[in-house]
Amino acid sequence: MCCNHLDRRKFLKVAGLGATGLKAAGLAAAAGAAPVSSPGSRASWNEPLPGKGMRIGAPLRVQPALIYRLRQRREATSWRRWGGIQTREDVGRESRAIERELKELAARADFPVEFLPVALVSTPEEGAAARKIDCDVQLAYWASGEYDNSRYEAFIDSGKPNVMFVRDESGTHYGGYLHAQSHMLRKKTDEYSQQGMDVWDVVVDDYGEVLWRLRALYGLKTMLGSRILAVGGASGWGPVAYEAGPRRAREVFGLDIVEIDYGELGRLLKKEMENGKTLEEAGSRARELVSGEGVSLHTQESFLVNSFVLAKVFKHLMKQYGCPAMTINECMGTIMPLSRTTACMPLSLINDEGLLAFCESDFAVIPACMLLRYISGRPVFLNDPCIPYNGVTTMAHCTCPRKLDGHNPEPVEILTHYESDYGAAPKVRMREGQVVTVIAPNFQATRWTGFSGKVVANTDHPICRSQVKVSVDGDWRKLREDMQGFHWAVCYGDYLRELGYALKKVGIRWQDLSTGRDGWA
Repeated sequence: MCCNHLDRRKFLKVAGLGATGLKAAGLAAAAGAAPVSSPGSRASWNEPLPGKGMRIGAPLRVQPALIYRLRQRREATSWRRWGGIQTREDVGRESRAIERELKELAARADFPVEFLPVALVSTPEEGAAARKIDCDVQLAYWASGEYDNSRYEAFIDSGKPNVMFVRDESGTHYGGYLHAQSHMLRKKTDEYSQQGMDVWDVVVDDYGEVLWRLRALYGLKTMLGSRILAVGGASGWGPVAYEAGPRRAREVFGLDIVEIDYGELGRLLKKEMENGKTLEEAGSRARELVSGEGVSLHTQESFLVNSFVLAKVFKHLMKQYGCPAMTINECMGTIMPLSRTTACMPLSLINDEGLLAFCESDFAVIPACMLLRYISGRPVFLNDPCIPYNGVTTMAHCTCPRKLDGHNPEPVEILTHYESDYGAAPKVRMREGQVVTVIAPNFQATRWTGFSGKVVANTDHPICRSQVKVSVDGDWRKLREDMQGFHWAVCYGDYLRELGYALKKVGIRWQDLSTGRDGWA
């Protein structure tokens, strides 16, 4: 299956900026240039698209192509191949059906996707012309199965993700249903040899199967080459991740990590803390939050007010450097004297506004948080996991988003940060019975383990404030034995298939404990 591992540099260029573009964008930001769009995005970093929840970034551009060959009747010999596309009229009807189906699919999608007009490919030359059309993903309808793959191979670009759709029962029968694996992927041998594709890139009949693959590719496209602000520098939890995390984040995902020191944060924060208008606005927003349904305050009001000031400063820096995501290093100490609160509540607020904000600057787990966020369109809870037992495990941290379904805030108690007993930190009560996706990356950032589960209970132990007990849908004993790394990422919903499919494109090993296999099927 290794042939499905795309050329990362080519894919990075397709998805957004190449290495030169990333470097130029970083230099422009460092020089104090005007805010730039997130790499890989035609939309502003702070403009979630309407109607698609917390989505950030440009639509996924998909180029569909109907690949066929018409044959003439010949007497006393085999002339007709499998499939119902045999005449010009058949081609017209099928192309119109595809256009209609894709319009319906776009309406169903919970992420922005743009389907380009269907290209008709009956010759290698037409395939080569369609291949040059600007797109992020190629969606091929292989209608007439052929012993000769030249039309299909002229169309597909191994530097881009490719999905093949063939029909058995969903409409006019396709010859590609017969030949997709043996002739296209294995090329009449026993070995898979088609670059950029494998059997899990082929869909039979079911547009739901197309949709989740495109959701995975949308998330990956949005992440590749994107920017993240690292206040206090990029880091990793533990000596291995300290070096491997940031390096692998740059190598695998092309992340443009914009590192700034605490001096820059401190100067801006001091200015805002002395600004009467800022303090007045922060006080108003704090009172508004506390008066809301499901919210209770159990710390000093000044800590919460200062949280809104710090959140404003964080967002200012994100906008200044064109970063839809941020993280902060040394957040359990250095930030407190500067802000007279903790970073916990500001990070929660920023996530609930549709951006991405994480504590600890741990780049062993932050790429997992980002990819899960971009795939799901929902905020992600970066957490400390406990040892699994009896089919459950506990995850906790002092910062957690409230709008975990992407729309509706969960109940919250605003307490102090646990370890310091200082500042403001949210104790979010997650929805009991809610299905969640959990990712556990290793320190080397070479393998991600994932499983689905359900929220069993919100606990009240003397540990980090937001704490949840989750059932493990799968072999919890294997999870205990195979656990590597430390921090985990969790979000509402089941996105294991999408994660496995996306990670295969960039060469990160994926272990899905809920299915017991690689998880993209």
